[in-house]
Amino acid sequence: MEKRIFDADAAYIKWDLRNQKKGNDRYFEEEERQESYLKDLKGRVQNNLGGFLRVVQTALLVFIQMALIILLPFLFRGSTVYWYFLLEICSVVAIVTLVNRNQSPSYRLAWVSIVLLLPISGFIMYYFWGSSSRGKKKRFDQWIMQQHRYGQKFLIQEESVLDQYVAENPVSGRMVKFMHSEGFQLTRNNQVEFFSMGQDAFESIFPALEKAKHFILIDFFIVAEGGLWDKLHQILKKKLAEGVEIKFLYDDFGAAIRTRKYFRQILEHEGFEVRVFNPIHKYTGEMYMNYRSHQKIVVVDGEVGYTGGFNLADEYANLIERFGVWKDTGVKVQGEAVWGLTVVFLQMWESSTRTKEHIDYLKYKADVNETVGSTYCEVISDGPANNPSNPIESMYNQMITYSNEYLYITTPYLIIEDYMKQSLIEAAKRGVDVRIITPNIPDKKQVKLLTNYNYGSLLEGGVKIYEYTPGFIHAKQILTENAAIVGTINMDYRSFYLHYENGIWMSGEEIQQAILQDFRNTFAQSRQITYREWLNRPRTWKMIQPILNLFSTLM
Repeated sequence: MEKRIFDADAAYIKWDLRNQKKGNDRYFEEEERQESYLKDLKGRVQNNLGGFLRVVQTALLVFIQMALIILLPFLFRGSTVYWYFLLEICSVVAIVTLVNRNQSPSYRLAWVSIVLLLPISGFIMYYFWGSSSRGKKKRFDQWIMQQHRYGQKFLIQEESVLDQYVAENPVSGRMVKFMHSEGFQLTRNNQVEFFSMGQDAFESIFPALEKAKHFILIDFFIVAEGGLWDKLHQILKKKLAEGVEIKFLYDDFGAAIRTRKYFRQILEHEGFEVRVFNPIHKYTGEMYMNYRSHQKIVVVDGEVGYTGGFNLADEYANLIERFGVWKDTGVKVQGEAVWGLTVVFLQMWESSTRTKEHIDYLKYKADVNETVGSTYCEVISDGPANNPSNPIESMYNQMITYSNEYLYITTPYLIIEDYMKQSLIEAAKRGVDVRIITPNIPDKKQVKLLTNYNYGSLLEGGVKIYEYTPGFIHAKQILTENAAIVGTINMDYRSFYLHYENGIWMSGEEIQQAILQDFRNTFAQSRQITYREWLNRPRTWKMIQPILNLFSTLM
């Protein structure tokens, strides 16, 4: 094991010396960009009372439904024993159905617990909110899958690229063949730039937008008016005046509270094409409001694309302070892989309306006739309409399973299935240097408790856990000696089952070493958690965590 780690370090040193001058030049270029774009921006938090009330109203409707359902047993108390017996039979049927469903074990356990705890109410809750085979939810899933299948027709795999990669990389080639079977496209000749902080990503995005000549595609989960939005809005209005087409997509829940009233209408009046994914009030009766688009994509003229963990809000660029220093990561890609990001955007764009006529995908495809880099890329995406088939979760598990030297992960939340915990432990036991970085300062206290609860078996099995001490780490990435994934994917149930996500799987010396160096820098800023320390966590945590864990998939 020590020899493998030493070799990995030596490989980085060799790469770093070879690229030292290049890295210094890039440093000064980024410093110059910062003078132009972020230096004078003033962050702010703008809350929309109307949006907040809309979220509260939706939540109240859900809670009222739950309260009425919970009260049902008391109403039936004076009714005949036969009616009560019938509902008990229905509860048993629900449990048998759950146990035999092809879904996450944690999800099934949570609903079985509810049905057992509330024999009558639990069955009705499951029927309305836990079942995926009824009503509007089923029709919405079918609509989304229809749009996704249409978009995948435009991802045509060049077989020679696939065959060459598999022949040269037998281990990571297994992952590539799996992704190909799921409809994703492997591309080569890509140039990828890695951003170790969110502000670095925006320093690159703004000048790229300034250069747009034909179209701009933007998709974010969270949109918040502030310094970043002011600058972006200024640039986009200028591009609109120049005749550039702009498609702007965002998630309704992610923007409701932190954008002004009539935000969408104002943008449409200015000339933007705007679509909102899954309005939160639309499916309260079936809890589809819980299924969000967590994707982040920016594409300019089909020639350059961005993705990562960052959202369009000032904390992601540290213009305001929330939970200490906010660390996020992302990538800029140029080359054939930009088309993959474009297709994912257009799939979600068409999923956000009921218009049956498809847009012209090829209008947004740039001609890539020259080699811009040497990195292999595969753009991946996923969402709850796929359930129970979740290729992104499978990819993460394969990254863990096929690792041989090191396996490094950053995630703000660590709430995973037992089989994935076992994969991590088995990797550590076979000599892989397995390390996971989570936040020291959380953004959600209950999720911090669950994340900490998941440390136990991992630490005991030899996995190393670090907490990022400067603040909150929102970065979502996984790295082995074979490949890396950077994107929007948290290692939790929401990302694997409830959210629409995207990322880029990458294989290439330069990008892997850049990410590896960022991990090393982050380890140096983090505190390693020991198993003994975990055993001595507060007694109140020990009491609360097992209960929270039982319902972790429903939170």
